[in-house]
Amino acid sequence: MVHTFRCLGRYFALDVESGSLFEVDELTANLIEKRSPLATAKGDFSRYNDAEIAEAESEIDELIRRGVLFAPEPVHPEPVYKGVVKALCLNIAHGCNLRCRYCFAGDGQYHGDLDFMSTETAKNAIDFLISKSGGRKRLEVDFFGGEPLLNMKTVRATIDYARKVEKEAGKEFRFTITTNASLLTDELIDYFNREMYNVVLSIDGRKEVHDYMRPDASGKGSFDKSLENSLRLVRSRVGKSYYVRGTFTAHNLDFAKDVLALNDYGFGQVSMEPVVLPDGDPLAIRAEHLEELKWQYELLAKEYIARRAAGKEFGFFHFNIDIYNGPCASKRLVGCNAGDEYLAIAPNGNIYPCHRFDGIEEYVIGNVNDGTFDNSLPTLFATTNLTKKEECNGCWAKYYCSGGCAANSIQICGGIKKAYKVGCELMRKRVECALAIGAIESEGREGERSE
Repeated sequence: MVHTFRCLGRYFALDVESGSLFEVDELTANLIEKRSPLATAKGDFSRYNDAEIAEAESEIDELIRRGVLFAPEPVHPEPVYKGVVKALCLNIAHGCNLRCRYCFAGDGQYHGDLDFMSTETAKNAIDFLISKSGGRKRLEVDFFGGEPLLNMKTVRATIDYARKVEKEAGKEFRFTITTNASLLTDELIDYFNREMYNVVLSIDGRKEVHDYMRPDASGKGSFDKSLENSLRLVRSRVGKSYYVRGTFTAHNLDFAKDVLALNDYGFGQVSMEPVVLPDGDPLAIRAEHLEELKWQYELLAKEYIARRAAGKEFGFFHFNIDIYNGPCASKRLVGCNAGDEYLAIAPNGNIYPCHRFDGIEEYVIGNVNDGTFDNSLPTLFATTNLTKKEECNGCWAKYYCSGGCAANSIQICGGIKKAYKVGCELMRKRVECALAIGAIESEGREGERSE
Protein backbone atom coordinates (compact mmCIF):
# COMPACT_ATOMS: atom_id res chain seq x y z
CA MET A 1 0.00 0.00 0.00
CA VAL A 2 1.29 3.47 -0.94
CA HIS A 3 -0.23 6.72 0.27
CA THR A 4 0.35 9.87 -1.78
CA PHE A 5 -0.53 13.25 -0.32
CA ARG A 6 0.03 16.97 -0.59
CA CYS A 7 1.03 18.86 2.52
CA LEU A 8 2.65 22.25 3.07
CA GLY A 9 2.66 22.79 -0.68
CA ARG A 10 4.69 19.64 -1.42
CA TYR A 11 3.88 16.14 -2.65
CA PHE A 12 4.89 12.99 -0.81
CA ALA A 13 4.57 9.23 -1.20
CA LEU A 14 4.60 6.93 1.82
CA ASP A 15 5.08 3.21 1.40
CA VAL A 16 3.07 1.83 4.29
CA GLU A 17 4.78 -1.53 4.79
CA SER A 18 8.42 -0.50 4.33
CA GLY A 19 7.94 2.90 5.99
CA SER A 20 9.79 4.59 3.13
CA LEU A 21 8.89 8.24 2.58
CA PHE A 22 9.64 10.07 -0.66
CA GLU A 23 9.14 13.67 -1.67
CA VAL A 24 7.89 13.58 -5.25
CA ASP A 25 6.55 15.94 -7.88
CA GLU A 26 2.90 16.08 -8.83
CA LEU A 27 3.39 13.89 -11.90
CA THR A 28 5.08 11.12 -9.93
CA ALA A 29 2.44 11.32 -7.19
CA ASN A 30 -0.31 10.91 -9.78
CA LEU A 31 1.46 8.01 -11.48
CA ILE A 32 1.93 6.22 -8.15
CA GLU A 33 -1.71 6.82 -7.30
CA LYS A 34 -2.71 5.42 -10.68
CA ARG A 35 -0.94 2.14 -9.84
CA SER A 36 -2.76 1.72 -6.57
CA PRO A 37 -5.41 -1.04 -6.68
CA LEU A 38 -7.67 1.21 -4.59
CA ALA A 39 -7.34 4.23 -6.87
CA THR A 40 -10.43 5.74 -8.44
CA ALA A 41 -9.05 9.00 -9.85
CA LYS A 42 -6.43 8.32 -12.53
CA GLY A 43 -4.99 11.83 -12.73
CA ASP A 44 -4.63 14.33 -15.55
CA PHE A 45 -1.45 13.71 -17.55
CA SER A 46 -2.32 15.80 -20.59
CA ARG A 47 0.11 18.59 -19.68
CA TYR A 48 3.08 16.20 -19.56
CA ASN A 49 4.97 14.92 -22.59
CA ASP A 50 5.78 11.26 -23.17
CA ALA A 51 9.43 11.64 -22.12
CA GLU A 52 8.51 13.14 -18.72
CA ILE A 53 6.01 10.39 -18.05
CA ALA A 54 8.46 7.68 -19.12
CA GLU A 55 11.19 9.05 -16.86
CA ALA A 56 8.88 9.17 -13.85
CA GLU A 57 7.57 5.67 -14.56
CA SER A 58 11.14 4.38 -14.76
CA GLU A 59 11.96 5.89 -11.34
CA ILE A 60 8.85 4.29 -9.84
CA ASP A 61 9.78 0.92 -11.34
CA GLU A 62 13.24 1.16 -9.79
CA LEU A 63 11.82 1.88 -6.33
CA ILE A 64 9.47 -1.08 -6.67
CA ARG A 65 12.39 -3.28 -7.73
CA ARG A 66 14.30 -2.21 -4.62
CA GLY A 67 11.35 -3.18 -2.42
CA VAL A 68 10.72 0.28 -0.99
CA LEU A 69 7.56 1.09 -2.95
CA PHE A 70 4.48 -1.17 -3.02
CA ALA A 71 6.30 -3.43 -0.56
CA PRO A 72 4.32 -6.56 0.33
CA GLU A 73 2.56 -6.77 3.67
CA PRO A 74 4.44 -9.07 6.05
CA VAL A 75 2.80 -11.96 7.83
CA HIS A 76 2.31 -10.68 11.36
CA PRO A 77 2.49 -13.17 14.24
CA GLU A 78 -0.68 -13.95 16.14
CA PRO A 79 -0.98 -11.71 19.22
CA VAL A 80 -0.66 -13.47 22.57
CA TYR A 81 -1.22 -12.45 26.17
CA LYS A 82 2.05 -12.70 28.11
CA GLY A 83 0.81 -11.53 31.51
CA VAL A 84 3.57 -8.94 31.97
CA VAL A 85 2.69 -5.49 33.33
CA LYS A 86 5.20 -2.66 32.87
CA ALA A 87 3.23 0.45 33.86
CA LEU A 88 0.45 1.56 36.18
CA CYS A 89 -1.73 4.63 36.29
CA LEU A 90 -2.61 5.33 39.93
CA ASN A 91 -5.84 7.32 40.08
CA ILE A 92 -4.63 8.76 43.32
CA ALA A 93 -7.59 11.13 43.78
CA HIS A 94 -11.22 10.79 42.76
CA GLY A 95 -11.70 14.50 43.22
CA CYS A 96 -10.59 17.78 41.69
CA ASN A 97 -10.50 21.49 42.51
CA LEU A 98 -11.52 22.38 38.94
CA ARG A 99 -14.74 21.76 37.02
CA CYS A 100 -13.57 21.24 33.44
CA ARG A 101 -16.53 21.29 31.04
CA TYR A 102 -15.33 18.29 29.03
CA CYS A 103 -14.10 16.09 31.90
CA PHE A 104 -14.70 12.41 31.10
CA ALA A 105 -14.36 11.66 34.82
CA GLY A 106 -17.28 13.79 36.01
CA ASP A 107 -15.51 16.60 37.92
CA GLY A 108 -12.66 14.18 38.59
CA GLN A 109 -14.79 11.90 40.78
CA TYR A 110 -15.41 9.30 38.07
CA HIS A 111 -19.17 9.70 38.53
CA GLY A 112 -18.92 8.44 42.11
CA ASP A 113 -18.09 9.85 45.52
CA LEU A 114 -15.06 11.88 46.51
CA ASP A 115 -12.34 9.33 47.26
CA PHE A 116 -8.60 9.30 47.83
CA MET A 117 -6.21 6.37 47.53
CA SER A 118 -4.74 5.26 50.83
CA THR A 119 -1.02 4.68 51.31
CA GLU A 120 -1.76 1.00 51.94
CA THR A 121 -3.53 0.63 48.59
CA ALA A 122 -0.75 2.49 46.80
CA LYS A 123 1.90 0.22 48.33
CA ASN A 124 -0.14 -2.81 47.33
CA ALA A 125 -0.22 -1.41 43.79
CA ILE A 126 3.59 -1.17 43.77
CA ASP A 127 3.85 -4.75 45.01
CA PHE A 128 1.36 -5.83 42.34
CA LEU A 129 3.39 -4.14 39.61
CA ILE A 130 6.62 -5.78 40.78
CA SER A 131 4.97 -9.20 40.94
CA LYS A 132 3.48 -8.84 37.45
CA SER A 133 6.52 -7.28 35.73
CA GLY A 134 8.38 -10.49 34.94
CA GLY A 135 11.94 -9.84 33.81
CA ARG A 136 11.33 -6.20 32.96
CA LYS A 137 13.60 -3.92 34.97
CA ARG A 138 12.25 -0.40 34.29
CA LEU A 139 8.71 0.17 35.57
CA GLU A 140 6.56 3.26 35.18
CA VAL A 141 3.97 4.75 37.52
CA ASP A 142 1.75 7.70 36.62
CA PHE A 143 -0.03 9.68 39.33
CA PHE A 144 -3.38 10.78 37.96
CA GLY A 145 -6.80 11.97 39.06
CA GLY A 146 -8.88 14.09 39.42
CA GLU A 147 -6.14 16.29 40.80
CA PRO A 148 -3.36 14.20 42.39
CA LEU A 149 -1.97 17.18 44.32
CA LEU A 150 -5.01 16.84 46.59
CA ASN A 151 -3.48 13.58 47.84
CA MET A 152 0.22 14.33 48.06
CA LYS A 153 0.53 12.33 51.28
CA THR A 154 -0.08 9.12 49.30
CA VAL A 155 2.05 10.28 46.36
CA ARG A 156 5.03 10.77 48.67
CA ALA A 157 4.44 7.51 50.52
CA THR A 158 4.21 5.61 47.22
CA ILE A 159 7.52 6.96 45.96
CA ASP A 160 9.24 6.35 49.31
CA TYR A 161 8.03 2.77 49.33
CA ALA A 162 9.01 2.14 45.70
CA ARG A 163 12.51 3.51 46.32
CA LYS A 164 12.81 1.28 49.35
CA VAL A 165 11.92 -1.97 47.55
CA GLU A 166 13.14 -1.39 43.99
CA LYS A 167 16.76 -2.48 44.44
CA GLU A 168 15.89 -5.67 46.27
CA ALA A 169 13.33 -6.46 43.56
CA GLY A 170 15.82 -5.66 40.78
CA LYS A 171 13.61 -2.90 39.42
CA GLU A 172 13.89 0.79 38.58
CA PHE A 173 10.84 3.05 38.92
CA ARG A 174 10.05 6.11 36.86
CA PHE A 175 7.30 8.41 38.08
CA THR A 176 5.09 10.87 36.20
CA ILE A 177 2.44 13.19 37.59
CA THR A 178 -0.34 15.00 35.74
CA THR A 179 -1.59 18.20 37.38
CA ASN A 180 -3.59 21.31 36.60
CA ALA A 181 -0.77 23.16 38.44
CA SER A 182 -3.12 25.49 40.31
CA LEU A 183 -1.99 24.02 43.65
CA LEU A 184 1.74 23.90 42.91
CA THR A 185 4.08 25.36 45.53
CA ASP A 186 7.82 25.93 45.50
CA GLU A 187 8.26 22.96 47.82
CA LEU A 188 6.28 20.69 45.48
CA ILE A 189 8.24 21.95 42.49
CA ASP A 190 11.50 21.02 44.23
CA TYR A 191 10.06 17.62 45.11
CA PHE A 192 8.90 16.96 41.54
CA ASN A 193 12.29 17.94 40.18
CA ARG A 194 13.89 15.34 42.45
CA GLU A 195 11.42 12.50 42.04
CA MET A 196 9.36 12.87 38.85
CA TYR A 197 10.81 11.65 35.58
CA ASN A 198 8.08 13.61 33.80
CA VAL A 199 5.51 16.24 34.75
CA VAL A 200 2.39 16.83 32.64
CA LEU A 201 0.79 20.25 33.05
CA SER A 202 -2.81 20.80 31.96
CA ILE A 203 -3.37 24.16 30.25
CA ASP A 204 -5.79 24.61 27.35
CA GLY A 205 -4.04 27.47 25.53
CA ARG A 206 -5.23 31.06 25.38
CA LYS A 207 -6.50 32.61 28.62
CA GLU A 208 -10.06 33.06 27.32
CA VAL A 209 -10.23 29.44 26.16
CA HIS A 210 -8.69 27.98 29.31
CA ASP A 211 -10.82 30.04 31.71
CA TYR A 212 -14.00 29.06 29.90
CA MET A 213 -13.15 25.37 29.74
CA ARG A 214 -11.39 24.94 33.09
CA PRO A 215 -13.10 26.99 35.85
CA ASP A 216 -12.69 26.23 39.53
CA ALA A 217 -15.51 25.08 41.80
CA SER A 218 -16.73 28.66 42.23
CA GLY A 219 -16.84 29.23 38.47
CA LYS A 220 -13.75 31.42 38.39
CA GLY A 221 -11.14 30.85 35.68
CA SER A 222 -7.96 29.01 36.65
CA PHE A 223 -5.61 30.27 33.93
CA ASP A 224 -3.54 32.86 35.79
CA LYS A 225 -2.55 30.60 38.67
CA SER A 226 -1.98 27.53 36.48
CA LEU A 227 0.20 29.48 34.05
CA GLU A 228 2.26 31.17 36.76
CA ASN A 229 2.93 27.93 38.61
CA SER A 230 3.60 25.92 35.46
CA LEU A 231 6.16 28.38 34.16
CA ARG A 232 7.90 28.39 37.52
CA LEU A 233 8.18 24.61 37.41
CA VAL A 234 9.33 24.48 33.79
CA ARG A 235 12.03 27.08 34.33
CA SER A 236 13.38 25.05 37.24
CA ARG A 237 13.47 21.61 35.58
CA VAL A 238 16.69 22.30 33.65
CA GLY A 239 16.55 19.65 30.96
CA LYS A 240 14.20 17.27 32.77
CA SER A 241 11.11 16.03 30.98
CA TYR A 242 7.80 17.85 31.03
CA TYR A 243 5.08 18.83 28.64
CA VAL A 244 2.00 20.99 28.64
CA ARG A 245 -1.13 19.16 27.60
CA GLY A 246 -4.26 20.94 26.40
CA THR A 247 -7.57 19.78 25.00
CA PHE A 248 -9.45 21.43 22.16
CA THR A 249 -13.18 21.15 21.57
CA ALA A 250 -15.85 22.49 19.26
CA HIS A 251 -15.55 25.70 21.29
CA ASN A 252 -12.07 26.45 19.89
CA LEU A 253 -11.79 24.95 16.43
CA ASP A 254 -8.97 27.45 15.81
CA PHE A 255 -6.85 25.41 18.21
CA ALA A 256 -3.58 26.15 16.38
CA LYS A 257 -3.70 29.55 18.10
CA ASP A 258 -3.82 27.78 21.46
CA VAL A 259 -0.79 25.64 20.67
CA LEU A 260 1.18 28.67 19.50
CA ALA A 261 0.05 30.66 22.54
CA LEU A 262 1.44 27.97 24.82
CA ASN A 263 4.76 28.16 23.01
CA ASP A 264 4.68 31.97 23.25
CA TYR A 265 4.10 31.75 27.01
CA GLY A 266 7.37 29.86 27.29
CA PHE A 267 6.55 26.17 26.97
CA GLY A 268 8.85 24.28 24.63
CA GLN A 269 7.03 20.93 24.83
CA VAL A 270 3.33 21.00 24.00
CA SER A 271 0.52 18.54 23.30
CA MET A 272 -3.00 19.53 22.27
CA GLU A 273 -5.50 16.69 22.08
CA PRO A 274 -8.93 16.65 20.42
CA VAL A 275 -11.70 16.09 22.94
CA VAL A 276 -13.51 12.75 22.81
CA LEU A 277 -17.20 13.12 23.63
CA PRO A 278 -20.47 11.59 22.41
CA ASP A 279 -21.67 13.23 19.21
CA GLY A 280 -24.61 14.95 20.93
CA ASP A 281 -22.43 16.89 23.38
CA PRO A 282 -22.17 20.58 22.37
CA LEU A 283 -18.38 20.44 22.83
CA ALA A 284 -17.94 17.27 20.75
CA ILE A 285 -15.88 17.31 17.56
CA ARG A 286 -18.10 16.20 14.72
CA ALA A 287 -17.64 15.35 11.04
CA GLU A 288 -18.57 18.88 9.94
CA HIS A 289 -15.58 20.24 11.89
CA LEU A 290 -12.97 18.09 10.21
CA GLU A 291 -11.99 20.27 7.26
CA GLU A 292 -11.38 23.28 9.49
CA LEU A 293 -9.36 21.18 11.94
CA LYS A 294 -7.24 19.69 9.15
CA TRP A 295 -6.49 23.20 7.94
CA GLN A 296 -5.51 24.17 11.49
CA TYR A 297 -2.97 21.34 11.56
CA GLU A 298 -1.40 22.65 8.35
CA LEU A 299 -1.27 26.20 9.73
CA LEU A 300 0.35 24.87 12.87
CA ALA A 301 2.85 22.76 10.92
CA LYS A 302 3.95 25.75 8.84
CA GLU A 303 4.55 27.92 11.90
CA TYR A 304 6.15 25.00 13.75
CA ILE A 305 8.82 24.68 11.05
CA ALA A 306 9.42 28.44 10.99
CA ARG A 307 9.85 28.74 14.75
CA ARG A 308 12.19 25.77 15.00
CA ALA A 309 14.25 27.05 12.05
CA ALA A 310 14.63 30.34 13.94
CA GLY A 311 16.05 28.46 16.92
CA LYS A 312 13.01 28.50 19.20
CA GLU A 313 12.40 25.44 21.38
CA PHE A 314 9.16 23.93 20.15
CA GLY A 315 8.15 20.31 20.34
CA PHE A 316 4.60 19.33 19.47
CA PHE A 317 3.71 15.82 20.57
CA HIS A 318 1.75 14.83 17.45
CA PHE A 319 4.47 16.03 15.09
CA ASN A 320 7.10 13.90 16.81
CA ILE A 321 7.66 11.17 14.21
CA ASP A 322 11.11 9.90 13.31
CA ILE A 323 10.99 9.32 9.55
CA TYR A 324 14.25 7.35 9.66
CA ASN A 325 13.87 5.16 12.74
CA GLY A 326 10.27 4.29 13.53
CA PRO A 327 9.00 1.97 16.26
CA CYS A 328 9.76 -1.75 16.12
CA ALA A 329 7.37 -4.07 14.31
CA SER A 330 5.67 -5.36 17.47
CA LYS A 331 5.11 -1.84 18.84
CA ARG A 332 3.45 -0.78 15.59
CA LEU A 333 0.72 -3.35 16.23
CA VAL A 334 -0.22 -2.62 19.84
CA GLY A 335 -0.09 1.10 20.62
CA CYS A 336 -0.21 2.03 24.32
CA ASN A 337 -0.77 -1.55 25.60
CA ALA A 338 -3.76 -0.49 27.71
CA GLY A 339 -5.45 -3.46 29.35
CA ASP A 340 -2.35 -5.59 28.93
CA GLU A 341 1.05 -4.14 29.88
CA TYR A 342 -0.52 -0.91 31.14
CA LEU A 343 -3.27 -0.91 33.80
CA ALA A 344 -4.98 1.60 36.09
CA ILE A 345 -5.70 1.37 39.81
CA ALA A 346 -8.65 3.17 41.44
CA PRO A 347 -8.59 4.51 45.02
CA ASN A 348 -10.41 1.39 46.27
CA GLY A 349 -7.76 -0.84 44.69
CA ASN A 350 -9.80 -1.95 41.68
CA ILE A 351 -7.75 -2.73 38.57
CA TYR A 352 -8.95 -1.41 35.19
CA PRO A 353 -7.62 -1.56 31.60
CA CYS A 354 -6.80 2.17 31.83
CA HIS A 355 -7.96 5.29 33.67
CA ARG A 356 -10.74 5.85 31.13
CA PHE A 357 -12.52 2.71 32.41
CA ASP A 358 -12.30 3.63 36.10
CA GLY A 359 -15.71 3.22 37.73
CA ILE A 360 -17.20 1.00 35.02
CA GLU A 361 -18.06 -2.22 36.82
CA GLU A 362 -17.83 -4.59 33.85
CA TYR A 363 -14.21 -3.55 33.29
CA VAL A 364 -12.91 -4.43 36.75
CA ILE A 365 -10.01 -6.88 36.31
CA GLY A 366 -9.27 -7.47 39.98
CA ASN A 367 -8.13 -5.64 43.10
CA VAL A 368 -4.64 -5.01 44.47
CA ASN A 369 -5.88 -5.17 48.07
CA ASP A 370 -7.40 -8.64 47.97
CA GLY A 371 -5.03 -10.08 45.36
CA THR A 372 -7.71 -10.96 42.81
CA PHE A 373 -6.88 -10.83 39.12
CA ASP A 374 -8.93 -12.19 36.24
CA ASN A 375 -6.92 -12.30 33.03
CA SER A 376 -9.99 -12.47 30.75
CA LEU A 377 -10.02 -8.75 29.96
CA PRO A 378 -6.21 -8.44 29.68
CA THR A 379 -6.26 -11.37 27.27
CA LEU A 380 -8.96 -9.67 25.19
CA PHE A 381 -7.03 -6.39 25.05
CA ALA A 382 -3.69 -8.09 24.32
CA THR A 383 -5.01 -10.26 21.53
CA THR A 384 -7.12 -7.57 19.86
CA ASN A 385 -4.22 -5.75 18.29
CA LEU A 386 -4.07 -3.94 14.95
CA THR A 387 -4.20 -7.16 12.93
CA LYS A 388 -7.62 -7.99 14.42
CA LYS A 389 -9.23 -4.64 13.56
CA GLU A 390 -10.71 -5.06 10.11
CA GLU A 391 -11.53 -1.37 9.65
CA CYS A 392 -7.90 -0.46 10.32
CA ASN A 393 -6.17 -2.88 7.99
CA GLY A 394 -6.91 -0.88 4.85
CA CYS A 395 -5.76 2.41 6.39
CA TRP A 396 -2.41 3.82 5.33
CA ALA A 397 -1.81 5.31 8.81
CA LYS A 398 -2.36 2.04 10.66
CA TYR A 399 1.21 1.67 11.89
CA TYR A 400 1.23 5.20 13.34
CA CYS A 401 -1.85 4.82 15.53
CA SER A 402 -1.64 1.02 15.97
CA GLY A 403 -5.40 0.67 15.81
CA GLY A 404 -6.22 3.67 17.95
CA CYS A 405 -7.45 4.04 21.52
CA ALA A 406 -9.35 1.05 22.89
CA ALA A 407 -11.36 3.28 25.23
CA ASN A 408 -12.54 5.42 22.31
CA SER A 409 -13.49 2.33 20.34
CA ILE A 410 -15.46 0.82 23.22
CA GLN A 411 -17.01 3.89 24.79
CA ILE A 412 -17.78 5.94 21.69
CA CYS A 413 -18.20 3.26 19.01
CA GLY A 414 -19.45 0.31 21.03
CA GLY A 415 -16.72 -2.29 20.46
CA ILE A 416 -12.98 -2.78 20.85
CA LYS A 417 -12.54 -3.61 17.15
CA LYS A 418 -14.42 -0.54 15.90
CA ALA A 419 -12.77 2.62 14.62
CA TYR A 420 -13.53 6.07 16.04
CA LYS A 421 -13.79 7.70 12.63
CA VAL A 422 -13.56 11.35 13.65
CA GLY A 423 -10.41 10.55 15.58
CA CYS A 424 -9.07 8.56 12.63
CA GLU A 425 -9.46 11.52 10.27
CA LEU A 426 -7.57 13.81 12.62
CA MET A 427 -4.88 11.21 13.20
CA ARG A 428 -4.29 10.81 9.48
CA LYS A 429 -3.89 14.56 9.02
CA ARG A 430 -1.51 14.84 11.96
CA VAL A 431 0.62 12.04 10.53
CA GLU A 432 0.74 13.69 7.10
CA CYS A 433 1.90 16.94 8.70
CA ALA A 434 4.46 15.13 10.86
CA LEU A 435 5.89 13.27 7.86
CA ALA A 436 6.10 16.46 5.82
CA ILE A 437 7.81 18.26 8.70
CA GLY A 438 10.29 15.41 9.09
CA ALA A 439 11.16 15.52 5.40
CA ILE A 440 11.47 19.31 5.27
CA GLU A 441 13.55 19.61 8.43
CA SER A 442 15.82 16.76 7.34
CA GLU A 443 16.87 18.87 4.33
CA GLY A 444 18.58 21.32 6.65
CA ARG A 445 20.29 18.55 8.59
CA GLU A 446 21.52 16.94 5.38
CA GLY A 447 22.98 20.30 4.37
CA GLU A 448 24.78 20.64 7.69
CA ARG A 449 26.27 17.15 7.35
CA SER A 450 27.46 17.77 3.80
CA GLU A 451 29.37 20.86 4.91
